[in-house]
Amino acid sequence: MGDPFFTSNIYPLLFMIIVGVILFKFFKGVVQWRHNNKQPILTVNSKVVSKRTKTSRQMHNFRDNQHHHAINDFYATFEVENGERLELLLTGKEYRELEEGDIGKLTFQGTRYHNFERMTEV
Repeated sequence: MGDPFFTSNIYPLLFMIIVGVILFKFFKGVVQWRHNNKQPILTVNSKVVSKRTKTSRQMHNFRDNQHHHAINDFYATFEVENGERLELLLTGKEYRELEEGDIGKLTFQGTRYHNFERMTEV
């Protein structure tokens, strides 16, 4: 049947690992949020050099009915005047409004995206 010591101790260990990962991600997010709040809001000339999405799949089991859904994170990489590149998380609407190659004014705070104002050609 298997080792009773192993089977009786594996579930609490798995639970502690899962709780540990959740707590780590939560505290990492809080630290990043606090760091961003301390940064100045900057507006710089920039260019959209790339866009990407990251899809995570989640499954929920409700009374033997499995529900699957995907969560999309949207990112854009901007190249600023000094050549530095910043990859920032955007909403889906913001992501769809940008095109690779767009040039304009990027407003951000630390790793937090605020706005991109496209320069219109004259």
